[in-house]
This record gives sequence, structure tokens and C-alpha cells, in this order.
Amino acid sequence: MIVEDDPVIGEELLRSLGKQGFATALAPTGAEALDHVGEAAPDLVLLDLGLPDMDGVALCRMLRASLPHSVIVVLTARTREFEVVVALDAGADDYLTKPFRLAELGARVRAHLRRSAAASDERPLTLGRLRLDPAARRAFVGGAELDLRPKEFDLLAHLAAHAGTVVTREQLMDALWDAHWHTSTKTLDVHIATLRRKLTAQGEPPDRITTLRGTGYRYTPDA
Repeated sequence: MIVEDDPVIGEELLRSLGKQGFATALAPTGAEALDHVGEAAPDLVLLDLGLPDMDGVALCRMLRASLPHSVIVVLTARTREFEVVVALDAGADDYLTKPFRLAELGARVRAHLRRSAAASDERPLTLGRLRLDPAARRAFVGGAELDLRPKEFDLLAHLAAHAGTVVTREQLMDALWDAHWHTSTKTLDVHIATLRRKLTAQGEPPDRITTLRGTGYRYTPDA
């Protein structure tokens, strides 16, 4: 689903993604976007933050609540870092800054959908109190299920699959976002911070995910 109020941009995205084989729908307002997801859950949402009827970040929160397993990619002309962080914290998995190349957008969409599909083929994993069920995309600490966004689940699953070893920032960005990522990795920092909060809220130690400054992260299970 494309949420874009500019008719020229909206139609261009419809044509470009349609030619690449994606089934697409266009919602020019936030209200229409909510109506769309009430009828059918899209696998991925392209969300413009500058909408005429509601704040794009607020809409992002509502979409995330309605679409816990869908990917949300923000399209924004806002370039200040804190504005992007707010959108990520509201539930977005990724962002592209306008103007962007249609080829890059298509590659980013394919990468997100490919990773979502691949994750469902992985086997369940148990590390101490943590249990991951990739097929159902569910994570549990003890008997409590973690409320994870799609990218948070992918991040936790990737770190847990490499438990005890250091995964560099570049490896995480390549595996979970885009191999051709050329901009800030602030999105990774936001997801790590949120993931830590959710783990510690269920009694996991703060250093369950350890930061190795300048290098990357390590998931350390109980001995």
C-alpha cells in the first residue's frame, strides 16, 4: 500500500512498482489508508509523512498497531535526524529520503519482502529464557510473549542465531536492511535500544545485548 497525497508521485509509484510485479493500492489520505488496512493487510506500506488530514507519525503508530507483521517504510522530505528517529520509534522499519531513485525504492521493497518470507522458513530457537518461533514470527521470554515490530523480530533472531559472537553494524545493515545502505545507521541504534527495553521489561539483564563501541553487537545467553 502506498500512502501518498501527491497525485503525480502516487501514480508514478503505482506504475513503477506495478511494472516490477507488485500488487499495489494507493491511499492519498490517512483516513483512506486506515480504511484499506481494515479490509486487507498489506505486506508492506510506503508511508509519506506529509499528509493533508493527519500527522504522518501518528498514522505510523496507528498502522503499526493494526499491522504488527507488516513492513512500514517511511518516505519523507524531512532530513533532520531527530524527525527520522521519531518515525522509526513510532513503528517504521525503514525510511527513504526524498528525492529517491525508483530503482532504489524497488530494491528496498524487494529486500524487505524477501527477508520477511525467508524468516518464516527458519527453525525455532531456544536460548535460556528466550524462545523464537520464526515461522509464527513470535518471541517469548519465559512465558511472556514480546511485542515486537517486524524489524525488531528480525534483529533479535539474527543476533540470537549468532549468539556469543560479535555481529558488526555493517553485517546487520546488510542482512536486515539493504546491502547498498549509504546513509546513517541511526535506524539500527533505535531498534537496538527498543529491543533492549522490551527484553529488560521481561527480566532479562541490560547487557543481554552488548554494544561493542565502534564494532557492533553481541547477544550473550546465560552460561
